Parts: sequence; structure tokens; C-alpha cells
Amino acid sequence: MDRLTAFGLVAVTAMLLTYALEERSPWYTLAFAAACLAGSIYGFLQGAWPFGVVEAVWAVVAVRKWRRRVRVEIAHKGVS
Repeated sequence: MDRLTAFGLVAVTAMLLTYALEERSPWYTLAFAAACLAGSIYGFLQGAWPFGVVEAVWAVVAVRKWRRRVRVEIAHKGVS
């Protein structure tokens, strides 16, 4: 297995794990965004630019979700 393939395997595995753990903490959502960004980089480096674009979009969506979740948690702590 070459280094690029290993990088892609790590990126996709991280995406799977962090997606499964997302409900536990907003930090898993942010980690999912980072894994999507790594998947996007892999896609572009490998030459599969549509995969790279889709993963970049998922990274943006995940960051927005993370920001929203953090705001909600901060608001709930302020109410308590």
C-alpha cells in the first residue's frame, strides 16, 4: 500500500468513526469536518476531483453544524 492510499484509508476511517460518535459531543462533529477535509485532500491528490469537491462541501456543512451545536450548548449553560 502506498502512502497516498494509506492516507485515504486513514481519512475515510476517521470520517466513519467521528460520524458514528457525533451525537456524543460537538467536538466529534468538528473532528468529522477535519476528516472530511482530509478526505477531500485525498480525493484531489488521487485525481478523483468530484470526490474531493463533495468531501470539501461535507467539511463546510460539518463546521456549520459544529458552530450551531456549540452556540446551543453555550446558550443552555447560560440559562442554567
